[in-house]
Amino acid sequence: MIQNLTKEYQEYFSSLKDSLDKILEISRIARGLMLDPKPYPEIRIAEDLAGLVEGFIGIRGLAKRIRSLSESMSREKVAFKIAEEIAKRKFGQHNEETLATQAIRAALAILTEGVTAAVYSEGISKVLIKSNLDGSRYLAIYFAGPIRSAGGTETALTPVIADFVRRILGLDRYKPTKDEINRFIEELRLYEREVGRFQYHVSDEEIKKALANIPVEITGIPSDNIEVSSYRNLPRIETNCLRGGALRVVNDGIIGRAAKVLAVVEDLGIEGWEWLKEIREISKKKKSGFMEDVPAGRPILSFPSRKGGFRLRYGRSRNTGLAAVAVHPLTMKILEGFLAGGTQLKIETPGKSGIVLSVDSIEPPIVRLNDGSVVRVSYENFDEIKDKVEKILFIGDLLVSFGDFLYNNKDLPPAGYVEEWWAEDLKEALNKKFNGDLREAALRIAIPQNSLKRYINHPFENRPNIKEAIRLSQVLKIPLHPAYTYFWTCISSNDIQRLRDWLLSSKIERLNGEVAKIIGRLDQRIKWILEEICLPHKVLNDKILIDGDDAYSLSFTLGIDYPEKRIDEELSTLENLKKLCGVKIRDKAPTFIGARVGRPEKASRREMDPPVHVLFPVGLNGGSQRDIMKASEKRIIKVDLVKRRCPKCRTVTFMLKCPRCGSETVLEFVCPRCGVELKNNRICPICKVEAVNHEKQLIHLKSMVENACRNVGFRPKKVKGVKGLTNKTRT
Repeated sequence: MIQNLTKEYQEYFSSLKDSLDKILEISRIARGLMLDPKPYPEIRIAEDLAGLVEGFIGIRGLAKRIRSLSESMSREKVAFKIAEEIAKRKFGQHNEETLATQAIRAALAILTEGVTAAVYSEGISKVLIKSNLDGSRYLAIYFAGPIRSAGGTETALTPVIADFVRRILGLDRYKPTKDEINRFIEELRLYEREVGRFQYHVSDEEIKKALANIPVEITGIPSDNIEVSSYRNLPRIETNCLRGGALRVVNDGIIGRAAKVLAVVEDLGIEGWEWLKEIREISKKKKSGFMEDVPAGRPILSFPSRKGGFRLRYGRSRNTGLAAVAVHPLTMKILEGFLAGGTQLKIETPGKSGIVLSVDSIEPPIVRLNDGSVVRVSYENFDEIKDKVEKILFIGDLLVSFGDFLYNNKDLPPAGYVEEWWAEDLKEALNKKFNGDLREAALRIAIPQNSLKRYINHPFENRPNIKEAIRLSQVLKIPLHPAYTYFWTCISSNDIQRLRDWLLSSKIERLNGEVAKIIGRLDQRIKWILEEICLPHKVLNDKILIDGDDAYSLSFTLGIDYPEKRIDEELSTLENLKKLCGVKIRDKAPTFIGARVGRPEKASRREMDPPVHVLFPVGLNGGSQRDIMKASEKRIIKVDLVKRRCPKCRTVTFMLKCPRCGSETVLEFVCPRCGVELKNNRICPICKVEAVNHEKQLIHLKSMVENACRNVGFRPKKVKGVKGLTNKTRT
């Protein structure tokens, strides 16, 4: 059990284990009836990652060694250390190909924490040692054809691990010929045309670069019955058919996730993969991938890096995390339900996509109404304005975890100035100026001590009013609070001068000597500027009206009390604002992120084509729909099934339990050529071919169907089976 848990958690984990034990016992009893292909549950229980890896790989003592190394090493270093020890025969004497297979699968299982099982079990078909044209030996990995590009990063790490292992085994690097590289390119393009697209569209240049530098051969078994036409019958490629698994490893793995793979190899200090930097740079120059493959009618919420799109904001809430991003609930409402909790959002950066959830402490949208007014959307005004929205000027924040950028090995774009950062600036300034003495600070700044505490400890729920914010900025030399900062970097210094001139010529109403309302002429350029910086205002009788804190903040920031000050065109927008108002203004929106709604239909259930109800073979007896009920009308059919024999009555059957005497049957292996029964040897001594344990058998399908109908208590009209089984044992 996990250490250092509270009593409640210990009881919780104990209850889970007890429930699991009960379920396993029920499963053992059910399997003991011998009605399934195995008389016991195939799934074994592992206590931890080490046990899981040992169970997957099948090497005794591996779990103990992994636990020992994990006490002083990171998971990545443990993976490569285990691969090294397996390759050096510390866990048993085997041939080089077996050692390489075990080492690669063990390291990959540790790196993936046993999550993406298909990568190191069914995903890797075999590992062979082959020869280059100069006679040197190299390592080749054969990948099976996956349904989709699941576990792309883990798949991409397989060649890295294989490279590490082949060096230990003293093997040379793979030296592809020009024809082999061109064959791969032809194969990949043919796959895109005839089978389906990949997650990433890569150029021929990238493929050539990768294949010329990958130190092991990425190949595979045939996945589709489609053959290449140009580069056929190459000596080192055993098939002319498409190798879907190998194509996905190179396209979606090594090239598509070059940045992630590069991060791992640099962290572990593995040499020979520096060329991935060139692949990464090529990828950076490409257009945003989230705009590819946009189906008709799919909502595009914001274009790449477009002003007014989602503002990048770092952080996470209790309901977000890795690949889970957040928007304000009002963003969901203003988009009229196109975004809801759990919607897949394809985003510009850092990864391919994320699941959307709502967080109400981030920035809501800002919209323009059909009367020209600009409004910050709130819960109070939403019902009033929802039917009057003409344009969304700012769609709101997109909360993204820093870990997403780290995981994807992407640079951190600059994020906008936000409340939590302002609170940290306030805390640091108070510590520096008053040694953290809030009592003295409250007296000097003329802001209550409790208010200062709330602003620091709870910045989302509590914010200073405009007068307090200005006072804090002036006394403590901190930036103006983000609530009173607008999207100033969306306009130029000339625009600031024009807005200031308009403000100085406008009617300014004051209350107790402080700006309360600004009324100016309706100038289209000024209107555009106010919309660009997302400053709320109203349009009434050909006048622009700005009131409340927005009027106070705008007049302060543009320094209307100092009309003699002028804009310096050589300074940036923010530098000019600091010159006008005397306090620092931070960039509120340096990075906007493009996003569109994903394709929820891709999450539909995976079905065989054509769809089936049961995996029972009927050959051609069930018609075009492989109907078992129709096939049973023939009473007896002949199909290819596993061959088992009863040791007592010698009855041949496909069932685990003898239908005649009830004894447990045993597998029987025969030579597929001469038909000789092989008991101890799986290779025929005469024909030198591998034995098989299946054959075509006559089965009484009608009686089996009748028995099944009696057991379940009803007779279905149609049950779709399969023409034949494709697994090795025909079970």
